[in-house]
Amino acid sequence: MKKYISKLHYITHDIAGRSHVEQVRMACEAGANWVQYRCFSKPEAELIDEAQMISEICDEWGATLIITDHYQLLGKADIQGVHIEDMRADFRAIRQEIGPDKTLGASANTFDDIRAIIMSGVVDYAGCGPFSVTTTKPNDYPLLGTDGYRSIVDEMKKAELSIPLLAVGGITLADVEPLLSTGIHGIAVASAINDAAHPAAALKEIYRKIY
Repeated sequence: MKKYISKLHYITHDIAGRSHVEQVRMACEAGANWVQYRCFSKPEAELIDEAQMISEICDEWGATLIITDHYQLLGKADIQGVHIEDMRADFRAIRQEIGPDKTLGASANTFDDIRAIIMSGVVDYAGCGPFSVTTTKPNDYPLLGTDGYRSIVDEMKKAELSIPLLAVGGITLADVEPLLSTGIHGIAVASAINDAAHPAAALKEIYRKIY
C-alpha cells in the first residue's frame, strides 16, 4: 500500500530552553504537516509522556507524526510511523512488528543503501544524507552535496528503482531549490528551523520554496 509522504519533514531535536513539545507546537502552528520526533536523551517512560503530548498537538493540527527509532512506542500514542536510522536494520522484521498500516522510513547514504531499502519491499521512504555538515546527527558518512543526490537519482532511474527520496543533514534555506532540482522527492530539516532566530518564519519560508 503506497502511503502519502510529505515533501517537508520537520525534525525535532534537543535544544536548550525549548522542549520537543514546544518545537512541535511551533511547527504545527506554522503549517508543518509532517513531524519527526527525534529524541535519544530520555528514558522510555519520559518518551511516552512526551510522545502523547506531541501526538495530541499533531492530531489537533492534522499533522503526521513519525518517531525516530523507538518503534516499540507506536502503540503508546497516536504515532503514524517510525524512521529507522540504522542502515543495517532488519526492515522486514520491523515491518512485521509494526504492521502494514504504519509508515516506515529508513536512513541511507549511498545508492547501494537505497537499493537495499527498496529491495526489502517494506519501506515507504528513504531519508538520504548528510547533504552537508550537520551537528544534529554527528556521523562520518561522506557529504553528498547537490551532485551526490543528482547522481543517486540518475542511478535509481537507470536501475528502474523508485522510492520517495528525501535529502537530510545540514540543509539551509538557500539549498532547498538546488536540491529539489536534482529530482528528489523532498527534504528533512531540523537546524535550519530550530536554530533560526524566528523558527516559525523559517519553516514557512522553506514551505514556500517547496510548494
